[in-house]
Amino acid sequence: MLTLWDLMPMKPKRPLRPRPPARRPVEVRPTPRTRPATERYEAVARAMLAKYGIRVRKWRSSTSGVAWQVTYADGTVSRLIEAPRPRGPISVAVFLHEVGHHAIGLGTYKPRCLEEYHAWLFALQQMHAHGLNITPKVHERVDYALRYAVAKARRRGIKALPIELVPFDGRGPVCELPYLEDA
Repeated sequence: MLTLWDLMPMKPKRPLRPRPPARRPVEVRPTPRTRPATERYEAVARAMLAKYGIRVRKWRSSTSGVAWQVTYADGTVSRLIEAPRPRGPISVAVFLHEVGHHAIGLGTYKPRCLEEYHAWLFALQQMHAHGLNITPKVHERVDYALRYAVAKARRRGIKALPIELVPFDGRGPVCELPYLEDA
């Protein structure tokens, strides 16, 4: 039985040509130079993680984060965060905010919204101390986060709002944290 392949005319095979001599090895080009701001963000991130003994469990693709610690039976403590990789002003602010939770001590401030305030204060102070750009968008993000924390505390029935958080209760203009006073 014939198949369609049997009916196809076959081209004569060309003789194999000898391979040309090997060329010089291909040069490996260095990766494109990163922006100086990115280098500063990475240096600050490495310094903060080393200073406070923090391990990044996951680099998040969103601009959200979480900080927690695990205490083992032998008494050792692992400080962990999930945060965005610092690549711009907002992502570095969120990263430093999560580091701030460990720097000030998880659970040091009660209620929780006050801890959020101090973690954001720490983040802005560190951005200022390291010469990082604090843009209006960063201030808007901080204002939004603190308004959310206060609203959450109100929903959960907080009896007395700490005095530091009164400007974030309600629908007033964007508030700026007094981060430069302590720096």
